[in-house]
Amino acid sequence: MMGIHFFRLQIAILFLAFLPGFLPGQQVYLTNNGTIRFKSDAPLELIQAASQELRGAISPNERTFAFTVPMSSFQGFNSPLQREHFNENYMESAKYPDATFIGRIIEDIDLRQPGTYTIRAKGMLTVHGITQERIIKSLVRVENGKCTVTSSFTVLLADHAITIPKVVHQKIAEEIEVEVEGVLNLQSK
Repeated sequence: MMGIHFFRLQIAILFLAFLPGFLPGQQVYLTNNGTIRFKSDAPLELIQAASQELRGAISPNERTFAFTVPMSSFQGFNSPLQREHFNENYMESAKYPDATFIGRIIEDIDLRQPGTYTIRAKGMLTVHGITQERIIKSLVRVENGKCTVTSSFTVLLADHAITIPKVVHQKIAEEIEVEVEGVLNLQSK
């Protein structure tokens, strides 16, 4: 299992490597255990789940980033059957195993300097095999060689071709609330 997680982190770093301006030997912030939560607050049911397997990398020199989470890593839900339906019927996790967000920080800030910054992350969000350009506002705190990123945003199911059968339409929200938190450690690559 650890090998799979390492592989996914390497994919995130590979994404970063192909972004303009990223050079070997630069310092990069990395995490392999960030947290991502989602909430579907529909009229007849509240569904919540979380994953502790968010992987990510940020290049402070270039202000580029890459994050990925395996869809099958989400835990919680209201029952095991609900988790099964999430993975098999809605997210099709076997076909689309990961969600990713890859892009660039808009603000011209130095992420190597201690401080707290409100930033806009502009990039390509891929969920359920469908990629959408997004700008996601985030709070970034840099201190002691660590970069803590927190963010809240919504995802419309229709934007990612996730269909909900009419029989459960009142139990699954069309707009999903997402919260992300990750502590990334500065390393040389």
